[in-house]
Amino acid sequence: MLGSLKLKTKYFYFILLSFSLISVSSAQTNQGMSLERLSRIDGVMQGYIDDEKLAGNVVYISRNGHPVYHKAFGLRDVKSKDPMQRNNMFRIASQTKAITSTGIMILQEQGKILINDPVGKYLPEYMETTVAENDGNGGYKVVPAKRKITIRDLLTHTAGIDYGLGPAKEEWEAAGIQGWYFADRNEPIRETVRRIAELPQNSQPGENFVYGYNTDILGALIEVVSGEPLDKFLSDNILNPLHMHDTYFYVPEDKADRVATVYSLKGDKITLADNPGKLEDGSHIGQGHVINGPRISFAGGAGLVSTTQNYGTFLQMIANGGELNGTRILGRKSVDLMIQNHLGDIQYAAGRGFGLGFEVITHSGDFGQPGSEGAYGWGGAYHSTYWVDPVENIVFVYLTQLIPAGGLDDADKLRALIYQAIVD
Repeated sequence: MLGSLKLKTKYFYFILLSFSLISVSSAQTNQGMSLERLSRIDGVMQGYIDDEKLAGNVVYISRNGHPVYHKAFGLRDVKSKDPMQRNNMFRIASQTKAITSTGIMILQEQGKILINDPVGKYLPEYMETTVAENDGNGGYKVVPAKRKITIRDLLTHTAGIDYGLGPAKEEWEAAGIQGWYFADRNEPIRETVRRIAELPQNSQPGENFVYGYNTDILGALIEVVSGEPLDKFLSDNILNPLHMHDTYFYVPEDKADRVATVYSLKGDKITLADNPGKLEDGSHIGQGHVINGPRISFAGGAGLVSTTQNYGTFLQMIANGGELNGTRILGRKSVDLMIQNHLGDIQYAAGRGFGLGFEVITHSGDFGQPGSEGAYGWGGAYHSTYWVDPVENIVFVYLTQLIPAGGLDDADKLRALIYQAIVD
């Protein structure tokens, strides 16, 4: 009898110990990611702050639809010593492109356009365009485009349209249209886009990947087809339904103190970026006009301000096949089409292609960094970046404000640090 009691007691303690070990193990992981290994991000990010390579940043990681890491580092503004907060707002520049591209897919789902339509069907000035070609004598000649530019060309950056810095850059400069920045303009985006069509483009449609005003033209197309300003269309169809209430083209006055200051890394340490922005080496340097600008031009290619949580919400909707928390923004097949490589034989980058608004990893070995084939993402001029890995069910958003970034390797290190934390 006593032996039986001792055996039962030992069995009870064995079960208790087993549950205890399971509890400890569970406490050290979240959604199959080691919290201890994720914490390696802390020291690496703080190192950039301590070395004055960055003023501050925010890192957001979710897996299986659940946040596993969301931390702010450094300062929102160095002069005021205001600490960076997770809800601080950042100029996301070209991360705007994915949201505008989603707007285009919404119009197709509403039966108002087809992405293989010629752009000129909706913006007549694009029915016939021209291209600046090398004349063999150090100059260029202007020739007619071989075919009409399509909406899909714009989505994939194969329309031949750059940022006005190609062979005919003097003509673009004379027209006052160069670089990706629009927030200082006193004319609606529709009028700027109308003038872009009159200038010689960089390449023939469908022949090369040429990064440029493509998504800004798509924003103007959305305005024409929907009959609404771009900010209203995006708010009504994407931002408000997803409760992205900190995403704007121009920041409300009562939220201005949450906007992160822009810095530049041109030497060993950061310095305050100029104000207002100016074109330098093909990009715009400075604080910009997201708070005190004319608030007239809604640039679908690079105009939005957002937070890590807001942008993570948008990406989670895409990762879920167009739906989040019972709110459907896009159909699943539209999302499937967006995250496929559409470039075919067009050369882009090793191990990567481009879909309808997203860069896509096509071959992990050629890509040469941790990741999965089929992962998609992009980034912004202020050194922000994001990606979604549908194989590992990870959403990653990294926001900071640094331009130029001086070759800083923080985003690549974050990629490695995220993938090394997967333990399931």
